[in-house]
Amino acid sequence: MDTKTVAAVGLGAAIGAGACYLLLRSSSHTTLVKSTSTSQLSSTRINGSTATLGTSTSASSPNLKAAGAVAGASAKGGTTSSTVRRFQEDEVLVEQLTRNIQFFGADAQQLVAESFVVVVGLGGVGSHCAHLLLRSGVGKLRLIDFDQVTVSSLNRHAVATREDVGTPKATCLAKHFTRILPEAEVEAVVQMYTADKESELLAGSPTLVIDAIDNIDTKVALVAACVKRGIKCLSVAGAGAKADPTRLHIVDLGESACDPLAKALRYRLRKDHNIITGVPVLLSTEKPRCGLVACEEVEQGIRSPADFQVVPNFRVRTIPVLGTTPAVFGMAAAGWALCTLAGAPFETEPVIKLQEKQYEEQLRLLREREMARWGDACPPVPIDMDDVIYLVRELWRARSAREAGGPPRKPGGDWGLKRATGHLCLTRWDPAQPAHVDNLVLLTHEEADTHDAAASGPGGLAALRASEPAWCAKVDRILDLARRTHYY
Repeated sequence: MDTKTVAAVGLGAAIGAGACYLLLRSSSHTTLVKSTSTSQLSSTRINGSTATLGTSTSASSPNLKAAGAVAGASAKGGTTSSTVRRFQEDEVLVEQLTRNIQFFGADAQQLVAESFVVVVGLGGVGSHCAHLLLRSGVGKLRLIDFDQVTVSSLNRHAVATREDVGTPKATCLAKHFTRILPEAEVEAVVQMYTADKESELLAGSPTLVIDAIDNIDTKVALVAACVKRGIKCLSVAGAGAKADPTRLHIVDLGESACDPLAKALRYRLRKDHNIITGVPVLLSTEKPRCGLVACEEVEQGIRSPADFQVVPNFRVRTIPVLGTTPAVFGMAAAGWALCTLAGAPFETEPVIKLQEKQYEEQLRLLREREMARWGDACPPVPIDMDDVIYLVRELWRARSAREAGGPPRKPGGDWGLKRATGHLCLTRWDPAQPAHVDNLVLLTHEEADTHDAAASGPGGLAALRASEPAWCAKVDRILDLARRTHYY
């Protein structure tokens, strides 16, 4: 097929898709013209009065300037007759979300559509996260940030243009979002998150909160409030001065020791709020490539303090940012959030580092246990070193199955980046089944001996499940993950 033919086919497909869109919208009695005109109007409350914002308003609009000048302003989108929550009744929405529906299934996508997500901090990370949450069909978004779009932020912001410079980041996103998915409910709050505003900014029973704040005080206040209220929260660590997208990890708060902002968050939450685990943190293990912009530039008159300060006494230094990195962070956060909302969470790769000799020792111990159990009739152990690495590091995360999910120990122990494994060993979960990947559990030596005796005794594994149903169900879920991962 020559180039002209390919171009003609592509053009025909594009025209056909456009025609199908108009036909679908017409057949659902919601015309494209009506949808566009209604979504152009949103209300922003300023000092008790209401100002109308059109999606085509430029940065010079007095309404947008006023909205940027007043903290606490909010903007709402989603004014079409359809809503994302009822997407299955709208053919255009079904088509727009079809790839997500194919990925999750209609019922799981419905869970996403019924979700209410709060994103706090709308810079490079937060804007990209909110953008993908919207495109993926989250029914309600509350976008919170006190700051405005600047020229220097255009290298990393998800949707802002030069016309948006000087406008609040929250209303900027809301404006663009009405053009992407007008059926979504988008609330833009132009305000800094502070502890005294907790009840207002977290009102309405959010399903999930994304913490994309880069200030430690407000970050700690937000995460602590979410834990106190029982709201699931993903906290995002620093994206500045980093470039390698392969170094991202989502870890438990207790393991977040390799990023300066995450380390400070962990310390403050433990010290001020006695929170030591249970909060997922998105971070990069990459070391920063450059430091903060030096204060000497201000002292020497090269730069003005206004170049660095957003509000008085907030920050006078900035960190260099490669625009791609916060985008990757934001998309990773959105991916985690969407799978969580859909009831299909993924197991993230652990950040821990083990030495090869630790894996070799685990394989040796397993073979010894098998020989002790079967003697000369012992069958060959049907796993290799790669299987041991998967079992110890990824599946059980170098912790006893009895301890997994419990309170973290000090760094250097079973919750540190470098964990001791000499007290652990692999043993069969069900003694009647072979020692395959989906039938091996990691326990301490004493726990393994006790388990072998109980699972091989009267009643076997069934009796153990009856006596400890919650723990056995947890182990069964983990082993089922191994089964699906290895054997599909």
